[in-house]
Amino acid sequence: MRTNVYIDGFNLYYGCLKGRQHKWLDLDALCRKLLPSHDIQRIRYFTARITARCDDPDSPVRQSTYLRALQTIPHLTVHLGHFQETRTVMPLAHPDPNGPRMVKVIKTEEKGSDVNLASHLLLDASRGDCELAVVISNDSDLKEPIRMAMAEYGVPVGLVNPHRPQFRSRDLMSLRPLFFKQIKENALKASQFPEALTDGTGEIRRPAKW
Repeated sequence: MRTNVYIDGFNLYYGCLKGRQHKWLDLDALCRKLLPSHDIQRIRYFTARITARCDDPDSPVRQSTYLRALQTIPHLTVHLGHFQETRTVMPLAHPDPNGPRMVKVIKTEEKGSDVNLASHLLLDASRGDCELAVVISNDSDLKEPIRMAMAEYGVPVGLVNPHRPQFRSRDLMSLRPLFFKQIKENALKASQFPEALTDGTGEIRRPAKW
C-alpha cells in the first residue's frame, strides 16, 4: 500500500529517545523496520527549533546537525512549528510552611507541531495522496484529525506509540486504528545513521556528545 508516515518529533523524542543512545535516528530506516511490507512514499517530520539553555548551550547545534542529516532522505520533509516562552506564577508542589506558596517560572511550550501534523494528514487524505496513513505519536489532541481522515476521506490510519505501552493514548485507541505498534529499543538501535554522511554542502557527522 502507498503509505505516508507522520511523525510527531517531540512525542518521539520524549517517548523513546531522551536519555538514550539512539538519537542519531534514521527515520526512513525506522519506518521500514516498523512497516516492512509497506510502500513508504512520504515521511513528514514535525518539530520546532529549540533554543540554547544555560545547562546545554550546544543543543541547537546538535538539532541543526540532525535536521540536516534527516534532509538527506529524499522522501522526508521537515515541518517546523515554534517555541513560545512565557513567564507565569505557579504554585509550589511542596511549599515550605514558612516560605512562599507561589513562584514565578519560565514556561516553554512547543507550539504548532500537532496542528501542522493534523493539517498535512487531512490535506494528503483529501487529495488521495496515500492509501494508508501512519501516525507516530500518542498525543490525544490528534484524535479528531485522525478520525476525520478515516471517516471523511476513507484513509485507514495505523498508530505507532513511541512511549511505553502503559502510556498509550486511550483516546487514540478508541478510534480502532487499522493497526497499533510499539517502538522497541532493538528497532531504534538497528535504525541509526552512519557516523558520517554527506549532503550537497559537505560532511555531516554524528555529534560527539548528545
